[in-house]
Order: sequence, then C-alpha cells, then structure tokens
Amino acid sequence: MATSAMKSKSGVAPASPTWSTLREALVVVSNPRHLKKTITIALVIGSIFVAVNQLPLILSGHADGVVFAKALMTYLTPLCVSNYSILVATRNRGA
Repeated sequence: MATSAMKSKSGVAPASPTWSTLREALVVVSNPRHLKKTITIALVIGSIFVAVNQLPLILSGHADGVVFAKALMTYLTPLCVSNYSILVATRNRGA
C-alpha cells in the first residue's frame, strides 16, 4: 500500500522503473527510493551479522585486518541480496 509520502502531485504512487538491459538495471538499483531501502536493509542486517559473528573478537581486542575486512564484507551480503530482489521484481520481460 502506497503512503502519502510516496504519492506524486496527482495522488498516484510513482511507478517503479523497470529494466531489460544492464544499463537500465544500474539505473533501477541507483534509484534513490531503492537505494534508501537497500542501504537500510544492509545496515540493519549487516550489523546483526557482525554482532553475531565478529563482535566478540573485536571487543576482545584480538581483531586484525582480516576480521575487519570480513566485517565490512558482511554488509555486502544483504546489500547484494536486496538489490537482486529489486531487480527480479522490476525486470521488464516484454509484452
């Protein structure tokens, strides 16, 4: 259900962009509305994953560069998955 914040001046929610080429797919995932959602998902889920998997090591002071690299890469998983989901949902399969 569209909220009033998502509605255009005409009162209708704007259509999500669709894609059929790689260039168009990049436009879809860089759409500000989609970026806000995917980055929020990545930060929330990534933080939970880091807390579960890496936080004890970081807090104990035994973390090295590899641990911090793993922690950073942990945020990429939900970012990639949420972008993939948006691409699946917005793919233009033709008429």
